[in-house]
Amino acid sequence: MFYRTKTLMTLIDPRPISGFKEFLPEEQLILERMKRVIIKNFELYGFSPIETAAAEREEVLIAKAGENTKLIYSLSKLERANQDTGETQDMALRFDLTVPLARFVAQNYGKLAFPFRRYQIQKVWRGERAQKGRFREFYQCDIDVVGDGKLGLLNDAEIPAVIYGIFSEMEIGPFQIRINNRRVLNGLLEYLKIPLEYDDGQSTMNIIDKAEKVGIEKTKEMLTSLAGASETQADALIEVLTYKGSTDETIKWLASKQYGELYKQGVNELTEVMNIVRTLGVPENACVIDLSIARGLDYYTGTVYETTLLDNPQFGSVCSGGRYDDLASNYIDRKLPGVGISIGLTRLLSALLDKGIVEPNASTPSQVIIFQMDPVLRSDYFALAAELRKAGIKTEVYPEETKIDKQSKYALKKGVPFGIFLDQKRKDEGVCTVRDFGSRNEEKVQIKDVPEYF
Repeated sequence: MFYRTKTLMTLIDPRPISGFKEFLPEEQLILERMKRVIIKNFELYGFSPIETAAAEREEVLIAKAGENTKLIYSLSKLERANQDTGETQDMALRFDLTVPLARFVAQNYGKLAFPFRRYQIQKVWRGERAQKGRFREFYQCDIDVVGDGKLGLLNDAEIPAVIYGIFSEMEIGPFQIRINNRRVLNGLLEYLKIPLEYDDGQSTMNIIDKAEKVGIEKTKEMLTSLAGASETQADALIEVLTYKGSTDETIKWLASKQYGELYKQGVNELTEVMNIVRTLGVPENACVIDLSIARGLDYYTGTVYETTLLDNPQFGSVCSGGRYDDLASNYIDRKLPGVGISIGLTRLLSALLDKGIVEPNASTPSQVIIFQMDPVLRSDYFALAAELRKAGIKTEVYPEETKIDKQSKYALKKGVPFGIFLDQKRKDEGVCTVRDFGSRNEEKVQIKDVPEYF
């Protein structure tokens, strides 16, 4: 006599890696809807999609990472033996979409029409300490306009119009796009003789960028103790950072100050951008000048943006970016100025879910489910499903022959809004029963009219 023995095996803990967010189907469906809204609005303004490889050569990423090289994930095979020279090239995962864009534009310079308007929605990876609201893997949704030699300010002004269209359609609460110009701040620092850098490359602009978070008193202390500004210099800078007024009042106030040519250029650019923003239909209260907006990254040179949800300022900026003078100087001997913004979609959706601003509903895109009431009618179920799909109705047929009660529980658990019941008696009458699971109402509908009914 032979006996079957059960093989013992060690189960692997199914926990995901910390900082690598995974959404349930009902949450992922919200993410996909948000992506569709973003893509729709990007394309309304003529931006074209591109995708770049997840990995870049390490030297490409390191050249732009600055002090953040510790955040870069390197890429290698588990088994390095017997690799040929083509596979041993050092590679790493991209930490943003701007560096790959620069490489892409330089590589395809002769094939692209300039100004080059692109959008890109892909994942990026950063080796940060995982915590609430900060992820190691996340979606970024970027648009950029890249010019060849020069780029007009109309492009800067269109960005707020794109942002306004996206967040209005998402219906996630009141929001505000805040705009400034780095030349205003750089010109002011230059005129006041406050150094742009201190302590071997630390940026004074980073102190300004943190002002909203740490408060004015702490900012003044940092300006004097770290950047070496005098009390008078710090007070003059803070006067500008804290000024609040309407767009017209702010522009008039800025123009009344005599802080040198670079400052004046920044004020003129900011004035022109805001005038165009108005003509593009963005309401005054949705897009405002905020002179404290700096964006800490050194490559921003002109217009800068931050977007905040007014009812949830603790989220920080949900969409930010700005203008840079030279995108691809590391790769091509051409001046390629650009302007763009980025939406951190994974972080945004996670925050919205945590706060209950958006709530998961169905875990399926199906609008209709057809129940199997009689195996003899299986071909009828599939034929009806085909007609519904042809009409654009997302439809599934319950895949097994089982009790109707079990089929209904399945539909309810997934959140399918409508169910169709068809047995031989109904077929002989030429009708089926449509049940609305929300209201629990039922209605008899002619089988031929079902697609039109939905």
